[in-house]
Amino acid sequence: MSLFRRREAPTTSPQPRRPPTGTGGGDHPAPPATPIATTLAEAGRWSLRILLVTAVVVGALWVVGQMWVVVLPALLGLLLSTALWPLARRLRRVVPAAAAAGAAVLTGLLVLGGLVAAVTYLVLDEVDSLSEQFSQGVEDIEAWLAGPPLDLGDDEVGDLVGRAVDQVQDSAQDIAAWTLTGVSTASSWALTALLALVLCFFFLKDGPRFLPWLEHWLSPGPAAHAAEVSRRSWTVLGGFVRAQAAVGLVDAIGIGIGLLVLGMPLALPLAVITFLAAFVPVVGAVVAGALAAVVALATQGLTTALIVVGLVLVVQQLEGNVLQPLLMGKTLSLHPAMTIVVVTLGSTLAGITGAFLAVPVLAVLTTTARYARELTVAARERATT
Repeated sequence: MSLFRRREAPTTSPQPRRPPTGTGGGDHPAPPATPIATTLAEAGRWSLRILLVTAVVVGALWVVGQMWVVVLPALLGLLLSTALWPLARRLRRVVPAAAAAGAAVLTGLLVLGGLVAAVTYLVLDEVDSLSEQFSQGVEDIEAWLAGPPLDLGDDEVGDLVGRAVDQVQDSAQDIAAWTLTGVSTASSWALTALLALVLCFFFLKDGPRFLPWLEHWLSPGPAAHAAEVSRRSWTVLGGFVRAQAAVGLVDAIGIGIGLLVLGMPLALPLAVITFLAAFVPVVGAVVAGALAAVVALATQGLTTALIVVGLVLVVQQLEGNVLQPLLMGKTLSLHPAMTIVVVTLGSTLAGITGAFLAVPVLAVLTTTARYARELTVAARERATT
């Protein structure tokens, strides 16, 4: 036997050596992302989305502002048509669509004109007695300011009154300019109201043709979604108008009865103003109550004014805690805080018109968002099954 044996060749080829991790020279897994990096990346994506949505919203608002002279009558006509549609729908059963729409618009004009005429007649009928009561009320207020607990003194009160008169005289030119502006604004409002009535007539006459026309111009998928959103928005707007009318009627009856019991002048006109002001949620009731308190203070003194304030607060609590949730809870499902925010924002952007339109616009946007959420939830459920 030989002392030196031949070594046999290995049966498998040797494996190549891998470079150690972290020394370079080959593919190696990337280090895992830290929670901070993940959070920042997600925040960046959401920030970009928010900026894009904000840009779209600002652009849409700018377009609406440029077309406001047409958009405002269209919105007013749409809201008025939702209020008159139940009457027009009943009339369409016995008369043609055009006649039913015209009769409904004429009925609405007669009701609104009757309210305005009644308020004007009652105010003019009490002008003489009111002027005397207001003069006596101003003297009583001056005496109250001069006496305890303020003890301003007759001279100081007279000085304050004199300053107020001087300020009014110095502002005569501004008042004249405001008057001319008011006349111009009234003319603009008259034109807007006329255009809104014309659009309301056509909405009532040709409204049922809108959805078939929309479906004709859209593909089947988007047409179905647009039709459903339109139906829900119409239902929400109609519910809003009818609910606000019911709330305003209850407010007007409650406050009107209270003012009549107190022997207040202008009780019925103030009740009508309360009814009309109810169509501006939250803010309208406050303004109408403040006007009633001022009239009470100037005509019957501080005690009656405080009683009127208490009456208004009681009626508003009844409205906010009972009527609003009962009548609007299922229709709008909007939190009172959200209502206050959008009314304030609307009044800041477009004055009393914005305050009036803020809640209906929010209701339509909320309805659209809820429908989109329903579609998203349904798609997720289908994906998981």
